[in-house]
Amino acid sequence: MRLKSGLVYSTLLALLVTACSSDETISTSGSAQLSLESKAVHLQALSTKPWLITGGDVLVEVNLGSGMSVTGLRITLDDKEVTQEFVAVASGRLQALLTGLPLGKSNLKASLIGSGEFDSLVLTNYPITGPIISGPHETPFYCQTNEFELVNGETLGSPNDSACSVETRVDYVYWSLSEAAFKPLTDQQRRLLLDYETNIVPLELVVTETIEEIANPVDDIGEIVSYQGESIPYIVRLETGTVNRAIYEIAMLHNPYEGELDPWNRSDNWNGKLVYTHGGGCRSGWHQQGNRTGGVMRQGLFERGYAVMSSSLNVFGQNCNDLLASETHIMAKEKFIETYGLPVYTLATGASGGSYQSHQTADNYPGVFDGIIVAASFPDVTSATIFTLADSRLLNYYFTQTNPESFTLEQQQAVAGYGSWASISNLARSAARLDPIYSFDTPVEEQGGEMSIPALEFQRYSSSNSNGVRTTVYDHTVNVYDTVPGTSIAQRPLDNTGIQYGLAALNKGVITSQQFIDLNRGIGGFDRDMNHVSDRHRADADARKRAIESGRILFGGAGLASTPVIDYRTYTDHVENGDIHMIVHQFSTRQRLLNANGHAENHVMQVGGLWGFTEERPDLGELFTQMDSWLMAIQGDKSAIEYAEKVVNNKPVSLLDACWGIQGEERIKYEQTQTFRGNSVCNDLYPAYLTPRHIAGAPLANNVVSCQLRELDGADYAVTISSEEYAELKQVFPEGVCDWSLGDVSGAKHQ
Repeated sequence: MRLKSGLVYSTLLALLVTACSSDETISTSGSAQLSLESKAVHLQALSTKPWLITGGDVLVEVNLGSGMSVTGLRITLDDKEVTQEFVAVASGRLQALLTGLPLGKSNLKASLIGSGEFDSLVLTNYPITGPIISGPHETPFYCQTNEFELVNGETLGSPNDSACSVETRVDYVYWSLSEAAFKPLTDQQRRLLLDYETNIVPLELVVTETIEEIANPVDDIGEIVSYQGESIPYIVRLETGTVNRAIYEIAMLHNPYEGELDPWNRSDNWNGKLVYTHGGGCRSGWHQQGNRTGGVMRQGLFERGYAVMSSSLNVFGQNCNDLLASETHIMAKEKFIETYGLPVYTLATGASGGSYQSHQTADNYPGVFDGIIVAASFPDVTSATIFTLADSRLLNYYFTQTNPESFTLEQQQAVAGYGSWASISNLARSAARLDPIYSFDTPVEEQGGEMSIPALEFQRYSSSNSNGVRTTVYDHTVNVYDTVPGTSIAQRPLDNTGIQYGLAALNKGVITSQQFIDLNRGIGGFDRDMNHVSDRHRADADARKRAIESGRILFGGAGLASTPVIDYRTYTDHVENGDIHMIVHQFSTRQRLLNANGHAENHVMQVGGLWGFTEERPDLGELFTQMDSWLMAIQGDKSAIEYAEKVVNNKPVSLLDACWGIQGEERIKYEQTQTFRGNSVCNDLYPAYLTPRHIAGAPLANNVVSCQLRELDGADYAVTISSEEYAELKQVFPEGVCDWSLGDVSGAKHQ
């Protein structure tokens, strides 16, 4: 099913705007944090926005004003009294998990009988299978519950319906000393643990610290140090289920003898805080449920007391659509809150494709994440990443097929800008995510049509199957971009009109003026199927506008302006075979924050650390410790200043931009502001390089889809251009060249 003429997009944009309303205080809760003192009765949804409820369940709260008594309080849901379902959580505060809501709207009302005081809330419920904001479901969609392997070695089995649903299940696993792996907790082990809890047997007979003399599985349970500093049995409660056609997992330390969990009965070993993990990738990330999550069995996080959550549609290699990823974040977090209660905060973390999701959900849907810790980061997939990949494929084609003899390797690298010449071909291969057609008889750099589901191979788009599955980022996001009129092909925000490839290389004297002219004459572009053509490609005007307005291109000035961000990285710019994860993208994100907010004080960059949670690799653990201090300080700040100011004011003084270097056998941390250019130890150790678009003059933020054009200007060139060459350039650029200072030609703004 596909709606016509941008109707899907206009509906999505309206939902996005309401979900991101700048009139609301950014909060973890679903409703705005209003001043409760001024109201005698106040209702709010806690697990999600009241207009985005899924699965028929919602955790709600009623707050009574100062001096108001619960005596006489009456709460109704569509005229059915539900007062008895509410439990007191504090003086004047009651909560309930309302279940069985019908699809559509319901009315919740709380009244103080005899006083005339009341409040009401409209609750809008959607199916647990979605969608809520991403538009009509993608088809075909391949279920993978049969392939999803649980930590105990079982699979989820066949789905219950066409939406890939399974029944929610809870498993308990323990760390096996004998096998150094997680194993299912047996009934015998549960009984013995319960006996210990009731002091029937001593702990040393229950938990063995070494694998020596393990006589049976009962003695095989390892230990872990809890966030409270106590050694406890290393037992993990793992919940698995489905929301939004995704498989989700929730893990936390919890012993079954401690009882069942709900929003008011929490695990003793949970610190009340939630970490949402992500998986990277992008290529082949479409038309599938996914058979793994971003990983939830994280000892370093368990030891700090965190609950850990992830889903299969938050692995970008299974779903390269940040809007669908954000929708899944919203629905999965709702599920968490309705089961375990409102977390103190929610922290997103992920590398590469996980950084896209963390950045964009934080910016486009404020309150879902309170802080983010990202690695190997990019701002988003739509701009900085795709622009660079498409340009790399163009350059690779030019250097290997159009004009293979005229540029030395040094000159090719200067035109591309990369720290490694091999990154040209490496990134050209990564442009497969833009190419709907698989061609087995072409160079690997020119291949596309990547599909990781063999069962869908016969449905692949081709020249003879024009209605087949188009395996591209754009087609996977067609609900935003709409289709090219008269076709099923998604519009795309991709443009290279007016770009002067190799401009900086020319001005540095690395290439000649004739090479520059020939390059720009012959670089060409891509047609809708990513075939190389002689003309430059142009963005579809609607897609360009929608990419910016809807947040597919990261803005940085919405929710991200008030989000603590820690960005860490292992440097890969000099990798011999090339690598997509270039440090310039980190600086592009920071520049967007600077452009949008006038500062980037909420953004911390660290490079070259030993990223782990152990004594040997301690630096990632330190970042989580610092982020925890930061978020808790913000929550403790009761001053009457803007939330964004609190974020900046409460950043730990010991949390600074930094890099690490080696002198002899000593590892040294250099705490200094990370800058794209300039004299510094960190820039010497980890230099940032440009991309082809930056070499052509694009801004560091790299967020311009289609530049505004101006007439050719000789002042662009630091070398002498003859009159004949200038005439050639006018023929190469008949409409003019990019004036990057004017921004995108659409004039669109994030909505």
